[in-house]
Amino acid sequence: MMVHGARAVALCVAALALAAPSAADWKPTKPVEIIVHTGPGGGSDVLARAVAVMMEKEKLVPVRMQVINKPGGNGAVAAAALAEKKDDPHTIGLFTSVWIAGPLTSSEAKITIHDLKPIAGLLLEPAVFAVRADSPYKSLKEFVDAAKAHPGALKQSGGSVTSRDNIVRLSLQHATGAKWAFVSFQGGGERLAALLGGHVDIMVIEPQEAGEQVRAGKLRVLAQLSQKRLPGYADAPTLKEAGFDVVSTPQIRGVVAPPQQSAEASAYWEGRFDALRKTESWKKYIHDNQLEEDFLPGAQLKNAIAEIERRLREQYQLAGIKTVR
Repeated sequence: MMVHGARAVALCVAALALAAPSAADWKPTKPVEIIVHTGPGGGSDVLARAVAVMMEKEKLVPVRMQVINKPGGNGAVAAAALAEKKDDPHTIGLFTSVWIAGPLTSSEAKITIHDLKPIAGLLLEPAVFAVRADSPYKSLKEFVDAAKAHPGALKQSGGSVTSRDNIVRLSLQHATGAKWAFVSFQGGGERLAALLGGHVDIMVIEPQEAGEQVRAGKLRVLAQLSQKRLPGYADAPTLKEAGFDVVSTPQIRGVVAPPQQSAEASAYWEGRFDALRKTESWKKYIHDNQLEEDFLPGAQLKNAIAEIERRLREQYQLAGIKTVR
């Protein structure tokens, strides 16, 4: 009887195992939407379209992936659109640190990144401080010294007051006592045009875009916002190497999903991005765009988001920026 009972239990367990869904059981059966918070040509839009192409090229996903642009509110509109999808397994979103920073200072953001499901961290996006090629400043120290000597006379172009551009400026000012102005522009093209046109003196810019302008003889890189020197800027020091030991919150890029997406679908997407990072296509994209790979599974991504939020709060406090959450 005991043998028969054991066999019966074993058969029941086996039957349940076969019936239970697994990550391998679920696959997308219709086009997948990737929601981003930038318009066409913005950083997240460019990455999402590259991901879609690479996923198809490497045969990692059996359906087409299409990018859905939801700009506005520093990521708030995109986050809300993703939350509205509830349990949709055919929708994911690409987020940046803006999705973490925005709700900290804006009570209008009803959905935060904590309301969404973490799938995977993909990369860290470095940046560089750049001036015009004919600028008198050959190092970041020279620029800071000039700002000390003439408070408020020099200008930096950038995004919103809560953007990385401004936060690193405020951190440097707090550490050095120097003062220079911040001129906010909506788009990266406008920020660059202001620098090239001589309307501002310095800017924080993505390495790839800076590289194009350096090769064209229009810009000079003074320092890097990165953990270590990037291959394309071997001669430019990191902030710490340049003598500025300030905290630079990383610009993270990753994947989130609708809040009630099933565990099977979420595990599928985490696995697809884990597989993508191991391909030559992804490695080439990282190298060509001077990015830093930093893959994190969903559980670790949740912790990373909490840490970035903590560091942002500290930096906002030092900068005198009021938080609402």
